Amino acid sequence: MHPVLFNFHSLTLYSYGFFVALGVLAAIFFARHEARRTGVDPDQIMDICFYAVVAAIVGSRLFYVATNFAYFMREPLDIFKIWQGGLVFYGGFIGALLVAVIFVKKYRLPLGKTADIAAMAIPLGHFFGRIGCFFAGCCYGKICELPWAITFHHPESLAPLYTPVHPTQLYSAVANLLLFLGIFTIRRHKRFDGQLFWIYVICYGLIRSAIEVFRGDDRGGFLFGHISVSQTIGVSLAMVSLAILIVLSLRAKKTS
Repeated sequence: MHPVLFNFHSLTLYSYGFFVALGVLAAIFFARHEARRTGVDPDQIMDICFYAVVAAIVGSRLFYVATNFAYFMREPLDIFKIWQGGLVFYGGFIGALLVAVIFVKKYRLPLGKTADIAAMAIPLGHFFGRIGCFFAGCCYGKICELPWAITFHHPESLAPLYTPVHPTQLYSAVANLLLFLGIFTIRRHKRFDGQLFWIYVICYGLIRSAIEVFRGDDRGGFLFGHISVSQTIGVSLAMVSLAILIVLSLRAKKTS
């Protein structure tokens, strides 16, 4: 739609970078508020958020580079142009998760409570990030003849021009917003710490796998010619998380 929000002399504000930054700030401020509500040190949560965001950006970019390895070998300097799009969520999720666990252990914070805070902060931030994808034209969909198809006209858009496609960025944005609202609604009724986090991983894995069907951009390698890497990761994590959730639910029922 509008990859560039505005130009002022030599200063250019890219839509993608702006909305990603907005999502990061929204997630951090919400996490701080929720930490205070649940009795977790909000300052330590802020510290963890900072390191997790850095790890998420690095991890998501490395994952994208790995899935488009041939291109970046030809254009190595493009690896650093993250303002043009090209951040894979699961790469960032795994990177941020590893770093967050390290610092949760370091600060001796309750792992389950902290994970439940993340279960709401992540989809909230992801919602804004996907709006940035929509403006930049990355993560675009397949050709679509439905009434809500989107056609990109801006010459700097990353999506195919003058071709109606599925607005997969908006599918994902709405899905993340609904996921945030759903988990936010049930947070006071959880039966044990960590429950919200595993619910999030299950729901997002299934949602992402469904939306992948409509994606038209380069998805890297495919398994069996049809299943993308993100679908494989999403379904696998959903299945593992479901098993963990069942075990923890049974354990909570026995101790209640």
